[in-house]
Amino acid sequence: MAAQWLSCSTAVFLLLVHMDSVVTQSCGAPGIPGIPGTHGPNGKDGLKGEKGDPGEAVQPVKGQKGTPGPRGPPGRPGLKGDVGLPGPAGYAGRPGEKGRPFNPSNQQKSFFSYKRMISQAPELDTAMNFNRQILPDLDQQLQGDALTNGTFTCLVKGIYFFSYHVSARSKVCLKLVKGSDSHMELCDAFEGFLVTSGSAVLSLEAGDTVSVQATKYNNIVTSQSSTSHTFTGFLIFPTA
Repeated sequence: MAAQWLSCSTAVFLLLVHMDSVVTQSCGAPGIPGIPGTHGPNGKDGLKGEKGDPGEAVQPVKGQKGTPGPRGPPGRPGLKGDVGLPGPAGYAGRPGEKGRPFNPSNQQKSFFSYKRMISQAPELDTAMNFNRQILPDLDQQLQGDALTNGTFTCLVKGIYFFSYHVSARSKVCLKLVKGSDSHMELCDAFEGFLVTSGSAVLSLEAGDTVSVQATKYNNIVTSQSSTSHTFTGFLIFPTA
């Protein structure tokens, strides 16, 4: 232990002697380090280097095809395209069945056409009597419907057309009546003689009645030779 201590003491002593000799040789104590200077500007680009050797030719490695992904949602409808060219004509169809011979007696029909040949003036709001057929010489199977005191009674349910023409003096008012309901009323006035007319399409049930009646002014010509008072009607098509 004593020897170790002696060795350490000797070493310290020699160090102190060396430091002393160094201090003795310098002119003075070292100064404080100065402040670092600013960075200088960047240097100029160097010369372009020579072209390098080409790299080795390497074929790209293609990987395996992946599995299909899930189906996406449908897209928006596209714009309407142009109209295409007409297609070729189709083949002719098969001939149809031969039709049945026409027999007027088998057809649903209903019509009348009458004229008024009465010397008395009609009463107001009463069916005007048209008492003579305009086509009396038709075959029996083509004969029209008869009027009862100027009134038509429907036998075939359907859509009908009616018209009338009446001569009068000065003023006249007429109406077309279905049952007890007035469907049309017309009035005409003229200095002297005049002819008034009207027409209408009516839907009738079996048993309905239709007539022409005078209202308000009733200056109808009553000469028996006159054929200008007419009342006509016919079935357009049945609805039964």
